[in-house]
Amino acid sequence: MNDFFTFLVLSLFVVMSPGIDTALITKRTISDGRNDGYKMALGITTGSLVHTFAAAFGLSAILMQSAVAFEIVKYAGAIYLIYLGLSSFITMKNKNVIKIEKQNNYEIKKSAFKQGLLSNVLNPKVAMFFLTFLPQFVKTGADATQQFIMMGIIYTVLSITWFFVYVFFINYLREWLMSPKVKRIMDKVTGLVLIGFGLKLAFDKQA
Repeated sequence: MNDFFTFLVLSLFVVMSPGIDTALITKRTISDGRNDGYKMALGITTGSLVHTFAAAFGLSAILMQSAVAFEIVKYAGAIYLIYLGLSSFITMKNKNVIKIEKQNNYEIKKSAFKQGLLSNVLNPKVAMFFLTFLPQFVKTGADATQQFIMMGIIYTVLSITWFFVYVFFINYLREWLMSPKVKRIMDKVTGLVLIGFGLKLAFDKQA
């Protein structure tokens, strides 16, 4: 593996830079608490592992070479992000529905993991990242696939560590962020961010 330290430093910068993942985790932690924030983070990082193995065994390469496959996944991911963003502007007026959702806490937590997983897996830009970034640090040879998988796992560990630390500190601000006025502002801001990312993903052209 070429310059492992450089790989670690660059990976940390990528992981810590604000983006779709940060917006989703922030929104979920503020609205549903630390546990859901952790589950969202686990879903996102599980998606990274999916992309790692897909790229290592050539599936992502096929996706990048097939314009039709790329467009299908791209628009599916864009629609999903826009849907998540729009949901921030929808207020639940039916108290019975709210009561049922609160009672069914297991399903809420389960959906946090699913949201994180789907948002990551359905983003072809993530697949492109793994195909363009990781290979720069892989030595050609018989163990190239193993190196690729190992770096993907390291990247995932860095991601989950950072996300857990981020959720931990965001949770301390939750009481203030959950005040009606601040919550409305945060919901709208994160909603607009997710819609923006979704539109950007939809209109971005394949490199």
